[in-house]
Amino acid sequence: MSDSVAPSFKGIALFTPGGDCVYCLDEQKRAHWHLDLCAALQTHLGLTEPPYFLLPCFTATVDRWVNPTTQSPVTVAEAYPRALRFQPLLNALFGLGQLQWQPNYSSTEECSVALIESYRPIFPQLWECHDLIMRVEQSIGMAEELLPIDAIDALGAVSQPHCFKLFVSGADTVATERMLRFLYTTLESTLPSAYTLQVIDVTTHPGEAEAAHVSATPTLIQVWPEPVRRVVGNVLSQEQMALLLAYPVPT
Repeated sequence: MSDSVAPSFKGIALFTPGGDCVYCLDEQKRAHWHLDLCAALQTHLGLTEPPYFLLPCFTATVDRWVNPTTQSPVTVAEAYPRALRFQPLLNALFGLGQLQWQPNYSSTEECSVALIESYRPIFPQLWECHDLIMRVEQSIGMAEELLPIDAIDALGAVSQPHCFKLFVSGADTVATERMLRFLYTTLESTLPSAYTLQVIDVTTHPGEAEAAHVSATPTLIQVWPEPVRRVVGNVLSQEQMALLLAYPVPT
């Protein structure tokens, strides 16, 4: 647990249905931590593959930065409904005192009880409590070195879901809705595998926008796979989006 809090850091925690927790605290605010946390659960619980279905429903994220004008720390802490009940633990892990975490209800369909329960036969270990609270330090590349050879093959096959961040302005709900519909149609028809899309409102999360160097909305950033790519402004067609993100255009 954190003895002191850095003036600027990113913290991410991932929980299991059974109540285990893996988390990271990163002062460099690098990307791909969600993948690392899933890989850590696979390794320590003996799962057949990383449990990506836990994202984002069982995650909590805190972002702290220093306001350049006032030189005072600003903290934004957000948890999906299934992680909200762990607020005391989250505050202890990240040294946040009695901070009140904000709920994130942006992925209602992905977090439905029926959908989550459908994974129980595949990942029964996740519904057991192992009293696991583990800080993850290594990157996913280092985690692979700890896995058996056959597990490395499985990890290589499934550990590369496309990860996107969409920065929007909460004040323009019509444009945001239009962009989300367009992205869903495009990504579903273009990508050969699963993907995650995190929607970030720059008006409530200015720190994340600043860290990602976002100066206009909407901005779509492909975080993974590398190289990182970004699309600023509204896109006219699925073909244009596919070309910008270097995907094959569906025929």
